[in-house]
Amino acid sequence: MTSVGVVYLGWDLRGNDRMLHALDRSVRSLYRFHDGIPVKVVELPTGSTLLDKAAMLDLSPFDLTLFLDIDTVVMDTLDFGFAMAHRHHLACCVCEAPYARRFARAARGDLVEYNTGVLFFDRSPESQSLFKAWDRLNREVDSSLDFVHNGQVRRMPLNDQAGFALAVEEVKMCPFVLPSNWNFRPLWHRMGFGPLKVWHDWNDVPAWLMEFNERQRGGEILDFFEIAPDRPTRASLAA
Repeated sequence: MTSVGVVYLGWDLRGNDRMLHALDRSVRSLYRFHDGIPVKVVELPTGSTLLDKAAMLDLSPFDLTLFLDIDTVVMDTLDFGFAMAHRHHLACCVCEAPYARRFARAARGDLVEYNTGVLFFDRSPESQSLFKAWDRLNREVDSSLDFVHNGQVRRMPLNDQAGFALAVEEVKMCPFVLPSNWNFRPLWHRMGFGPLKVWHDWNDVPAWLMEFNERQRGGEILDFFEIAPDRPTRASLAA
């Protein structure tokens, strides 16, 4: 029988109230829709970084795994994501910043960047090849990222998503691409249709959006919502 479960990775969790609160929020939201699903929380050694996320397959005891970043909230059933991972080996969403060439010292051209905060995957040889390549490329490439904040150019020293994009290309993986409802990033995703599956943000889901989601779950008429641009953590339904 195929085992199915959810994995979280974290480091420096002890005494980190923000991280522990977010983890508790995510697990409780998961159990609301998948009561009793096995969950494994892996605390990585002190000094770990985003690059160590590539170990998630090796650290998972499950045949089919959903990896969730700690700052996620599950808002609906996730069976379809597991089914697509079983069929295609990997199911995930394109990153809100879709071009991996933003990692200018690692990628070129139109290589697609995926968000690694919500990943469904199996243990097939294809997936094992992907994750081994991801781990190796994380160590080989310069994944630093230049970005603009408040008019100033700043640099993130490293990021795991550069290596992941390169690994998908290297092993010729064709992931099943889920819509942004499965990895909704409200700072950048300002609108959508129908129910959200996973909210991915440190802020809590606005009450109005929770109510909207409840009305939309299982409904045949899907409605449109928009997050008000002048209130980044609150929102209003579109007219």
